[in-house]
Amino acid sequence: ARVHFVCVGTPQKPGEFAADVTYVDAAVDALLPHLQPGAVVVGKSTVPVGTAGRLAGLVEPAGGVLMWNPEFLREGHAVEDTLHPNRLVYGVADGQAGQTATEALDEVYASMLEADTPRLVADFATAELVKTAANSFLATKISFINAMAELCETSGADVTLLADAIGMDDRIGRKFLNAGLGFGGGCLPKDIRAFMARAGELGADQAVAFLREIDSINMRRRVRMVDIARDALGGSFIGKRITILGAAFKPDSDDVRDSPALAVARLIGTQGGVVTVTDPEAVDNASRAFPELNFVTDTTEALTGADAVLLLTEWSEYRDLDPAQVAGLVANTVLVDGRNVLDPQQWRAAGWTYR
Repeated sequence: ARVHFVCVGTPQKPGEFAADVTYVDAAVDALLPHLQPGAVVVGKSTVPVGTAGRLAGLVEPAGGVLMWNPEFLREGHAVEDTLHPNRLVYGVADGQAGQTATEALDEVYASMLEADTPRLVADFATAELVKTAANSFLATKISFINAMAELCETSGADVTLLADAIGMDDRIGRKFLNAGLGFGGGCLPKDIRAFMARAGELGADQAVAFLREIDSINMRRRVRMVDIARDALGGSFIGKRITILGAAFKPDSDDVRDSPALAVARLIGTQGGVVTVTDPEAVDNASRAFPELNFVTDTTEALTGADAVLLLTEWSEYRDLDPAQVAGLVANTVLVDGRNVLDPQQWRAAGWTYR
């Protein structure tokens, strides 16, 4: 083959913030004996800045050329984002090696380039930073509106209307300004932590020190959601049946890595609640990760007899629930809308305590 893609995970190191690049190293090492002269190795993984330069020192002596082409796939939209990316970023070496790599990848992406997909050719470090910088910005936007949610809770303001208003400013935009439980998954949390770790190694830790607070705000939302639910039940979960709507870290996915919903479910369980979790797609993965929790696939079964319902993953089927019908299933009409996606007036009109 002329072009080889390296698309392996870079998880967070156990007990550390840093990214574990051993899978990337292993993939490149496995390729080296098989590279033909002029072969192009394309890195797609999210890696700490400096990784591509180090790997180029291994690929080039073996007769190949390295380039870095970060992926920007959204979970639940991977096929669409692969076929119709909103930009292509190439990180290449100077000189003929970079030109060779660029021409090879242009052939691979010919149909996308013909469709006028923007293409940016940069150095290794810039290409590596694009992905982590983008994810850090998104995380910052989410935690900003969640910080505003904390202020709104104490002042009586409406965080959803606040987000609508500031999102009308086209310099800001409305996307990723949905206050609620915060972010999770296998990308944003570990990427901002790895970003902080690498910046520290480079002596630039103060430049991204704000990300520590972004992470803190995000994790604090999980505890706050538990507090809201407990207060709505009179101060105790003991013996109460709690239904959690959602297990995946986001809708349209079965990924439960660092799922905020499951973190809340586990915390409630440790405080004496009898927790039942349901999800349209993620029950199998969730039950393997949290065998101590009770999981069901049927929403009606999950809701029956509940003392409180927490909507923690905004699947469309949960957004479309009829409050009057659900009231006929539960033991106590207490709802915590952890994603701020339901109509409070509609639920309160049906007799629900809406938080």
